[in-house]
Amino acid sequence: MRNLRIVACCAVLTGIIAAPPVSAQATYVKDPRNWPTPVMDAEPPVLPRFTREQVVLVFSKTNGWRDDTQIEAANAALQKIVRAKGWDGLVSENAAVFNPEALAGFDVIVLNSTSGNIFTDDQRAAFRQWLEKGGAVVALHGAGGDPQYDWKWYVEVMIGAQFIGHTNKPQFPQGVIRIEDRDHPAMRGLPAEWRREEEWYAFDRVPSGYGTKILARLDESSYDPPSGQRMGNHPIIWTRCIDRGRVFYSALGHKAETYSEPLHLQMIDGALSWAVQARSRGCD
Repeated sequence: MRNLRIVACCAVLTGIIAAPPVSAQATYVKDPRNWPTPVMDAEPPVLPRFTREQVVLVFSKTNGWRDDTQIEAANAALQKIVRAKGWDGLVSENAAVFNPEALAGFDVIVLNSTSGNIFTDDQRAAFRQWLEKGGAVVALHGAGGDPQYDWKWYVEVMIGAQFIGHTNKPQFPQGVIRIEDRDHPAMRGLPAEWRREEEWYAFDRVPSGYGTKILARLDESSYDPPSGQRMGNHPIIWTRCIDRGRVFYSALGHKAETYSEPLHLQMIDGALSWAVQARSRGCD
């Protein structure tokens, strides 16, 4: 009887050992706070009456990744900068404002970490025409940070490079930005070696053509780029000319705290001062 019990016991243990393990990996569920339900806007907002010479649209719509804390901090900082310049400004997340009549009233559009497919075909056409005829765009961080775009003109022409990834472990290492053009209004007064913490973006290429000027580069020896993100020549802030229009892009600004950093705010202020000249001077 004892032998039978031993055999039975061993048979049970053998069955337990040989059974395939049950996967404990949880299914990834997107947090709706960071991944809002996409909405395509059709009804334009009622615009206020602008009375100042210069008018800025701060646009922060997201149909992709969203960080409310960062967007709210940036919008507040941008409004403060615009007011200090004596300009009019409007903050909106309604993409239907991108129509020829409404856009004609704006000198500069700030794309504050916009993401996802946010424009209809008509809105895309109106935006592109406005820019090419002498509009100006200041695009910040996530506005050039989607892993893919279905609007090729936006990424290949307006931004000039495709985002391929960012630092992750750690997400916000300290790195050194080397200023290349210290005479540009957005770069004036910044240290030649600007050391700061950031979620460092990498791109598939160095932007070129369209009058591209690289204003600042990231020193890759100052941090450890993740696998596949080492560019060598690593642009982080640049400008482009789209016909008569001006585009300024900065990959900086992931954290909400960034928008209380004096040097970062100084850079954005200078970028707006440069951008607003497009209507009168075109792009140079």
